[in-house]
Parts: sequence; structure tokens; C-alpha cells
Amino acid sequence: MTTTDHAGPPTARGVPTALPPVPLAAWSGTKDTLHRFLQVVGKVRLAQAPPRNHWWHVPFHLTGRGITSRPMGTDVVFSIDFDFVDHRLLVSSLSGDLASFALPGLSVAEFHSRVMAALEALGVRPAIRAVPFGLADSIPFAEDHAHAEYDPSAVLRYWQVLTWASLLLEQHAGRCLAKTSPVHHFWHTMDLAVTRFSDRVVTHGPDVDSVTREAYSHEVISAGFWFGDDDVPAPAFYSYTAPEPEGLAGDPLEPSSALWIPSRGAHLAVLPYEDVRTAADPAAAVLAFLESAYLAGARRAGWDVDRLRSACARSLAPPTS
Repeated sequence: MTTTDHAGPPTARGVPTALPPVPLAAWSGTKDTLHRFLQVVGKVRLAQAPPRNHWWHVPFHLTGRGITSRPMGTDVVFSIDFDFVDHRLLVSSLSGDLASFALPGLSVAEFHSRVMAALEALGVRPAIRAVPFGLADSIPFAEDHAHAEYDPSAVLRYWQVLTWASLLLEQHAGRCLAKTSPVHHFWHTMDLAVTRFSDRVVTHGPDVDSVTREAYSHEVISAGFWFGDDDVPAPAFYSYTAPEPEGLAGDPLEPSSALWIPSRGAHLAVLPYEDVRTAADPAAAVLAFLESAYLAGARRAGWDVDRLRSACARSLAPPTS
């Protein structure tokens, strides 16, 4: 079985020579629609993927054209891919069956219906809770005709910036020997993240939910990038240490435009993307920020920084080979 419909309008395919601006207000409608598209597929992934520690089986990963769920399923092995170059969704099985449809012009309800129909055709019937998670409204996906804005140019920029940020997070991840998560894209918060773990177990109180207990079973220092939200209405790189050690927010960060902000009873280290993209060396600015935030958290928490330093951490310059 192979099904397809006509592709949407052509879009720019080149990688930008300079980092593009991505102000939240300029694409908020498209972002709201895309976020719900990601949640539909993410909930399928949650239902169909083999469980991993710290929920590492749930997020998406980047590809050369967009993002992927990676293979999942048991009786039928399949994957779901967003192609942000041609702006299509592809649902494919291990046997070679493929369903594909264009993304522009679809409401969340239409997208949800097409995804479920494509899975049904493959013999996959996932049981998901088909309502948004952590968003301002709780309109069931099947009833959401309000979110239907999709600007292909804005989505292309989102993927290009996401890819650039992911490569810097990969470089940062390689500089530490601690247990480290993949660099992955969380669909519930629409952020890109990588997390380092210590070997010290965290004791949680009885009021802490099971998801948090698993995600934060050990001390962590996490870093990532997101495109803005109600709390921080602009794209930014971020880092936090959990549990937060005393005095963390008093430690210096690099570059000078980075700052600590209050967040849910703790603190986030934040480096605004706009400051990054206009810097003389954007990559160096991000790597300096990630390293300074990590060292602040690791030293305050008593991690053995020297023992955990990898060969890649000897300088902030990228490796030559």
C-alpha cells in the first residue's frame, strides 16, 4: 500500500547563511498548530515505543529533513516522520507500506484524523489520550478546528534553527563522561534538550508524581533550547540543575548577556537566541554559556568535574577531526 496526495506549495530549500530571527510573536499561530501536530504523533510514540529509563523513549529525534519518531510498535513496526522541507507527514511500516499527506492547510482535527486513518491502514490502533498536554486549552484533537495556521517558511526556519542548536548540544554532550541522555526533541514542551546525570539518587516526597520520579531519579544538569513560551516569550538556550544547590543563581554565566531567571521555585540559566544570532561567533557564545552553566551546577552540587571531563572538553573549540 502506498498512498500520497499532492504536495503543498514549493518552499525555500537552502540553509540560511546567517541565523534567522525567530521571534515568537511572528509565528505564534503556526507554532500553536505545529505543537499540537507534534503532540498527536508524540502520544502515539508514548503508546507504542518500548519503555526506556528517564522517558528517553518518548521524544523525537532530528533527521536531514525534519524530525522522526524512530521505529516503534510490536506486531506492526512503523515510524512517523515530519518532512519540513516538503512539509509532509510520512507514516511508514517495516514492510514498506507508506502513507503520506501535506501539512499546510490542515486543522488539528484534520491532522489527527489523517494520522489515525494512516495507522489504521497499516493495522495499528494506538490507544492515546487525544487531548493537548500542558497547553492553554484542552480542546480534544478530534474537535480542534481552531488551530489550522501553518506557514511553511516559519516551519522551515524552526527546523533549521533546531538543527543548528542540536549540533551544539551534541558538541556540549561530548565534553563530559557522566551518563548523558541523547539530544532529543520533547513534543510536550516543544524544546530540545540534553541531560547529564550524577550517580546520586534523589529522594522524592510522597506528593511527587511517577513521571517526575523517573525523569529526576538522580541529580541532573540539563541544557537545551526552546522557541519561547508564556513564561519566557522569546527563543533561548537554557540550563538548570536539579535538585538546585544553594547559591547557584549567584554564580557568573558566560557570555555577559546570559542571566539567571526564577522558574517554578528554582532558577534557569538563560541565553537569549537574539543575542546569540547577532554575536560575532554564535557557536562559541552558546558553548561558553552551556559550559558555564554546567560548571556552576556541577561545582555547587559537588560533582567531580575533573574526573568527568572528556578529551573533547579540553577547549571550547570544535575538534578538528
